[in-house]
Amino acid sequence: MKKITRKKHLEMRIQSIPSHPKPKVELEQYATPSDIASDLLWNALSLGDIENKNVLDLGCGCGIFSIGSALLGAKSVIGVDIDEDSINLARKSADKFDVENVDFIVRDICDLTNDLVVDTIFQNPPFGSQKRADKGIDLKFVKKAYEFKPDVIYSFHMASTEEFLIDYYENLSFDITHIFRYSFPIPKIYDFHTKESQNVDVIVIRATI
Repeated sequence: MKKITRKKHLEMRIQSIPSHPKPKVELEQYATPSDIASDLLWNALSLGDIENKNVLDLGCGCGIFSIGSALLGAKSVIGVDIDEDSINLARKSADKFDVENVDFIVRDICDLTNDLVVDTIFQNPPFGSQKRADKGIDLKFVKKAYEFKPDVIYSFHMASTEEFLIDYYENLSFDITHIFRYSFPIPKIYDFHTKESQNVDVIVIRATI
């Protein structure tokens, strides 16, 4: 596997990672657009958080951050998701890209043991933006990420909760170094959606311990 050295090439590669064909509403599954994923990954690479690092991707879905990290020279990558269908798709994509340093695990992230060697964590948990979603599930991801004592985490959240999140992170003894802002497109994929597409303002918090 040849390491990618340009952001545009990264976006082009991960753009071909397929989304979940039958996303589950109870898991609030939305694919991360390749332009957002590549921008965040490239920023993480520039900050020294990917190359030769042990990366953990919590709630990895179909593997866009796991595979992207591998393509950018991560030492090892583990992707974890509760949905077996997502993991099966992620494994197929990893085989397609011929990345050998990526493992995928079907498991609830809350059931993970903390004995993994982790430098960097990526996580794009359910936003909890829908009535039927598990409110506050993104905070469970943050708390779990802290247990691994990584050097740095990158975590997606609703922008509307930014003020609360800053306090939450600081109370966990995280130091927030960057906040990346994105307009996240939500396509019409569930029966309760009334619009063909709408954009949701999200933030990605980069925090260190």
